Amino acid sequence: MVSLKQVMEDDIACKEWFLPGNACCAGCGLEIALRWAMKALGKHVAMVTPASCLNVVIGLWPKTAPDFPQFNMAFAAGAATASGIDAAFKAKAYKFPGKGWDKMVSMTFAGDGGTTDIGIQGLSGAAERDSDIIYVCYDNEAYMNTGIQRSSSTPHGAVTTTTPFGKERFKKNLPAIVAAHDVPYVATCSVSHPLDIYEKFKKAKDIKGFRYIHIFAPCPPGWGYPSEDTIQISKLAVDTGFWPLYEIDHGKFNLSKPSKKCLDPSKRENIIEYLRAQKRFNQISEEAINYWQENIEKTWKEIKIELEIQENYNE
Repeated sequence: MVSLKQVMEDDIACKEWFLPGNACCAGCGLEIALRWAMKALGKHVAMVTPASCLNVVIGLWPKTAPDFPQFNMAFAAGAATASGIDAAFKAKAYKFPGKGWDKMVSMTFAGDGGTTDIGIQGLSGAAERDSDIIYVCYDNEAYMNTGIQRSSSTPHGAVTTTTPFGKERFKKNLPAIVAAHDVPYVATCSVSHPLDIYEKFKKAKDIKGFRYIHIFAPCPPGWGYPSEDTIQISKLAVDTGFWPLYEIDHGKFNLSKPSKKCLDPSKRENIIEYLRAQKRFNQISEEAINYWQENIEKTWKEIKIELEIQENYNE
């Protein structure tokens, strides 16, 4: 993994591209995710933002927080708009060679509602076409901007305004769905590991074709925990094995360093520590906790199988 020293030696990374004074809540996982993504990408980015918290936290022109081109867009149109912007960049690069248009990256930065639910049709279409864009989902596991309603990314047992007794269904595995499109690059990240975010966006920047990055981004008011605990909450998600960090680079599955210890069940933190730190799980039953543990075990069995397949293939 890249070191902090290496990041600080990067002039692009030392600059803040998502500026202070924005309207993010204290402890917002979205802000951490976007700041570190942009430290890796730099100024040659045009960002499309479907309806989400990110539309409202950037502020009103001419005092907006992004120090790069940013376009607010309808919920369902994030991936389609980014695909169109990329086509425009390529046309400009063809007509005006040497003017830097070939350096531009088109990126969608969407919440889980605009990705796993309302935006999934456009996302799937762009992935199937292998559109040359980066699609990012910052996942706070509900429709936070419109009143904390459940999304298909909301986990089992979580209380929202539309699941007052806890959600019955489990979280949709969007990274696996995107990977099934056979795209060049898929990765998961967590705001608790910013250097991992930086490294994966650096890699994605230099890959052509459709790239998908899914970032675990806790929300203090939506999840019910003190704003200063965002990093601890997201770190627990990784350390319990609930949120594995990995990348699939041109079909090759790689487990990221912070998650490798979770291959050993004895080295995983107890999932109860993660659940009881959030008010949204204050109604969760013993049975639901057991379901959580079973689901985590199932996830890691699948990861071990994938790693074994990869190892046998390399031989």
